[in-house]
Amino acid sequence: MILDSFKLDGKVVVITGGGRGLGRAMAVRFANCGADIVAAARTVAQLDETAALVRNIGRKCLTVPTDVGKSDQCNAMVAAAIKEFGRIDVMVNNAGIGEDSFGKPIEQITDEEWHRGIDVNLSSQFYCARAVIPHMVAAKRGKIINVASGYGLRGGKHNYMYACSKGAVLQLTRSLALTYADHHIQTNCIVPGIFPHNEAMMKFFKGGKFIPIGRPGQDEDVGPLAIFLASDASNHVNGEMIIIDGGGLAGGVVPTGVAPGNPA
Repeated sequence: MILDSFKLDGKVVVITGGGRGLGRAMAVRFANCGADIVAAARTVAQLDETAALVRNIGRKCLTVPTDVGKSDQCNAMVAAAIKEFGRIDVMVNNAGIGEDSFGKPIEQITDEEWHRGIDVNLSSQFYCARAVIPHMVAAKRGKIINVASGYGLRGGKHNYMYACSKGAVLQLTRSLALTYADHHIQTNCIVPGIFPHNEAMMKFFKGGKFIPIGRPGQDEDVGPLAIFLASDASNHVNGEMIIIDGGGLAGGVVPTGVAPGNPA
């Protein structure tokens, strides 16, 4: 009977960044648990691929091309979801970008680069929460799941917009959790560690050999945690950050693999 509390039958889940990576993997997991999906991202072809996977499972999938760094597009995405399904039960703020200026000295980072990084990784989560909260308040229930990063808990050399925005996501999560708890809305944050999506990232992170469990994360690893946070099983979990990094931060908040004395 306890497994019934994890069911998402008929729930409507909005996922930003739903066209690939963690977003697509979560969409498939949610669909497998009975949810209908609203997938938002900028690339239509990738959204169509996600939608096909969800529909093959037998669930509905609305795709909404969206630049989450723009508040009017976030508002339109939420409005489209409400028009299609009549409600939103779960909002997963997953969309984000890496740092295009990685490696640049701070004096070379432009205003445009700064604002783009902050807007896509942080402002987008504020925009989506602002758009969906009134509907959840009216329904007297809802789940908001923000996605941050281990870099929100530690600094990184030449890492400004990404680390700053992901750290701020944790505080946005806490503020939302405290503000809307009495409306039966729980807001929590998933904090992934190293989840490389290409060979260059694997090389940069040395194949994840410094991660205690011996491998980096895979997109499918995040799905079960997201399902827990979206389900009734987590109704008393609010304002929390849950780190999923294979134990990379267990020894302290230091960059994995570069602690003094670690063998190369």
